[in-house]
Amino acid sequence: MKALVLSGGSGTRLRPITHTSAKQLVPVANKPVLFYGLESLAAAGVTDVGIVVGHTAPEIEEAVGDGSAFGLNVSYIAQEEPLGLAHAVLISRDFLGDDDFVMYLGDNFIVGGITGLVEDFRRDRPDATILLTRVSDPRQFGVAVLGDDGTVAALEEKPEHPKSDLALVGVYLFSSAVHEAVRAVKPSWRGELEITDAIQYLIDDDARVHSEIIDGYWKDTGNVDDMLEVNRTILEGVEPRIDGEVDDASRIIGRVVVEPGAKVTGSRIVGPALIGAGTEVTDSYIGPYTAVAENCRILDSELEFSIMLRDSSLTGVRRIEASLIGRHVHGASRPRVPNAHRLVLGDHSTFEISS
Repeated sequence: MKALVLSGGSGTRLRPITHTSAKQLVPVANKPVLFYGLESLAAAGVTDVGIVVGHTAPEIEEAVGDGSAFGLNVSYIAQEEPLGLAHAVLISRDFLGDDDFVMYLGDNFIVGGITGLVEDFRRDRPDATILLTRVSDPRQFGVAVLGDDGTVAALEEKPEHPKSDLALVGVYLFSSAVHEAVRAVKPSWRGELEITDAIQYLIDDDARVHSEIIDGYWKDTGNVDDMLEVNRTILEGVEPRIDGEVDDASRIIGRVVVEPGAKVTGSRIVGPALIGAGTEVTDSYIGPYTAVAENCRILDSELEFSIMLRDSSLTGVRRIEASLIGRHVHGASRPRVPNAHRLVLGDHSTFEISS
């Protein structure tokens, strides 16, 4: 079995961060979202991986390389324009051959991985398996309608009037039967070749399409709120570890990781939280569910339930929460006003706020 990992797209819902960074490489718990998916594939024994890339290809290729760091053999497949998931399968025909494959959206996150799903597919050998989860607003997703016997009766992409609350999760398993389906479908009203239409083609052709409703945690990390929620979920499982320096005037409470080379001075850190390598936290408060990346500087500031990317700094800033701060962002205080601040800042930003 092979894998097709989709890492194109422009990440419009994460702008301005994605003006200068691929959305799949925005970190949660100090690790790019894409890496969690690659690790899940390796754990499931799927090692031959094709990564579909768009205009952020150089950044993806630099981060992943040949895949050996993950125990994978990675090839790159160029998609000139994001013309749909079925289009990604269509252009990957030479790489996939006639092998079964997993298609994994690179900005999706599934707690617990996909090992069981891959094993079930290998054992049962359907033509396709789709993952479903119940969502509050199905209009944002591909939606499945199940028959009385639990089989997949119909699929629709981002319907205005959904017929169910079962959304397709961004992991699919296919046999080679899907190649005929992606050749047969026509562009949707969105101008894309939809994978939902290809799966519907298989259903109409009496192919065996299985579904599984997952009750575990799944997120499409396409916006800031979802990124913060995934960050929170991962941090809940961290094991406390102090590899850097923490002085006697500081308090470390709960599950906190201080990476090598990090320095905490006169500060209070309440976990779960991560302090990246080379980062300095001085006379500050870091609250729960916060991940601070490497080589940051936090002085006389407060940060909680947030993600701070590498090489950024805060000086005299109170208080930042529920925020995503890009790389090389530098924040300083102005005359104090008793407000909290919520920020989404792109790379290389500079900001001043009353604090």
